[in-house]
Amino acid sequence: MTVLPDEGISPAAPFPEATREQWRQLVAGVLRKSGKEVQDAEAEAALATALDGGVTVRPLYTAQDTAPDPGLPGFPPYVRGSALLGGWDVRARLDFADPAAANAAVLDDLENGATSLWLAVRGPALPPGALARALDGVLLDLAPVVLDAGPDTASAARELIGLYESRGVDPAAVRGCLGADPLGHAARTGGAAALDDAVALATRVHRCYPGVRALAVDALPYHEAGASEVQELGAALATGVAYLRLLTGAGLDVGSALDQLEFRFAATADQFLTTAKLRAARMLWARVARACGAPAAAGQRQHAVTSTVMATRRDPYVNLLRTTLAAFAAGTGGADAVTVLPFDTAIGAPDAFSRRVARNTSAILLEEAHLGRVADPAGGSWYVESLTAELARAGWAFFQELEAAGGQEQALASGLLGERIAATWAARSRRLATRREPVTGVSEFPDLAERPVSREPAPARPAGPGGLPRVRRDDAYEALRARSDAHLAATGARPKVFLAALGPAAVHTARASFAANTLQAGGVEPVHDPVSVDAGTVAAAFAASGAQAACLCSTDALYAEQGPAVVAALRAAGAHRIYLAGRPDALPGLDGYLYLGCDAVAALTLVLDRAGVAA
Repeated sequence: MTVLPDEGISPAAPFPEATREQWRQLVAGVLRKSGKEVQDAEAEAALATALDGGVTVRPLYTAQDTAPDPGLPGFPPYVRGSALLGGWDVRARLDFADPAAANAAVLDDLENGATSLWLAVRGPALPPGALARALDGVLLDLAPVVLDAGPDTASAARELIGLYESRGVDPAAVRGCLGADPLGHAARTGGAAALDDAVALATRVHRCYPGVRALAVDALPYHEAGASEVQELGAALATGVAYLRLLTGAGLDVGSALDQLEFRFAATADQFLTTAKLRAARMLWARVARACGAPAAAGQRQHAVTSTVMATRRDPYVNLLRTTLAAFAAGTGGADAVTVLPFDTAIGAPDAFSRRVARNTSAILLEEAHLGRVADPAGGSWYVESLTAELARAGWAFFQELEAAGGQEQALASGLLGERIAATWAARSRRLATRREPVTGVSEFPDLAERPVSREPAPARPAGPGGLPRVRRDDAYEALRARSDAHLAATGARPKVFLAALGPAAVHTARASFAANTLQAGGVEPVHDPVSVDAGTVAAAFAASGAQAACLCSTDALYAEQGPAVVAALRAAGAHRIYLAGRPDALPGLDGYLYLGCDAVAALTLVLDRAGVAA
């Protein structure tokens, strides 16, 4: 053992205290190198990120950043969770049309880690009359069942309650949710909301099944249409309040009405935003409950579902990482139940392997990472506490806007909510197009050689001409890649662009890599000759590439020095279109430009159009 000499430094000696002003000075120094002259608070503000809904994320949070007292885990206002410890209910999603296949999947899920079932019982999915076959062999007093039946909710609920009765299940032991969400179904389809049926179900289960909730306040229709976290919170609050009014109007007291509601939120790979959203949702619902005169014990039951908006069809295995982050965020945010959707959900009906991995995601987080053994893991973080308070403030403001418009039903019918969400998605689409919001495997690091994952079609989901749309982050790029795939199938080759790299590798590699990455995001194959190209060799290299278009890749200095001659040589060699990796002022007059922050979707659409790739 080597003993270091005593240099007068105690391991326990405190570090010198750093001040916010010192940090700001360092930030200002770094920004100055990039051409920004800012000082003090302006330097800190330059690194802030504006989120949709008027929420701003600052680069530094300290003890000076105060937030409302979150209370204690398991106690009002439930910011820190509705329970002390124990983890979450692992809820498996089942969307099968065949009752036998549904039953096999149900039993497999329950035998291998799932603790409750979320069944699609509607339209082209499982018919209500097939519930008995689908749940054959299931101990209904041990495995809670949650229904997603849309317009068939009343009949599906009757079938499920009939199963409880025919199998002699103790009504006090039954848990689950009948899933009635008439406003959510109206949001998806544009149809009328069957509010009376939902109220009738709630009054029945209140009398006979105290552990069953009749109504689901589902925020997924708004998230899947492109809503921000703030809009998701506001829409959920407005829906919950609308249901409370209906239930109390039907004779239930406030406490009983609250017990009939289960809330459903999306969980995304933005773990801090998801965690803060779930905490803010409980804070806001506790405020509503207090305003209604509810008992102090009234809390919000939460079901978190990994986002379909973030799921990609290209490089789908990356979805495994996204759903793991989302499940972690939902768990740290205090969700009571978590559904991890399989990584291939965006492609079609998930197979047994993807369903197993989805189940095991929660198992790892609970059993190996011990996430359920810590009360409110995110609590005490200045960032998370501040973000929770900011989301709560903005979500309450949006809720008030919906209430001022006449409530959730009127906000849907008038188009107000749809317009607000569409504006949010349009702004986000611009960030996706310019890759300020990158999508790994799609807009960043795409792989044209990847083997596609094939799945059987999944049952159609509720939709209607007047309903909210369903969007995905990869939509614009998926359309480009689909055009390229069709061109490959028709001609045997993808559209190609030759990368005319000027100068040595140290000079052109950065922009050549950037151009190749960008082109592949649109399904365009880059052909990169590793030999440095100048005006004397470009014709032969281009002719050998098999491409009809070229992209210059180098520094602005070499563009000025060699660019005109290389462009002329490329034109003479038959290049119909010439692009440049850089801004237009580097070499004006070319057919297009690829640079950091450009509208990549628009640029790639132009490349495909000019290459004769059918839309």
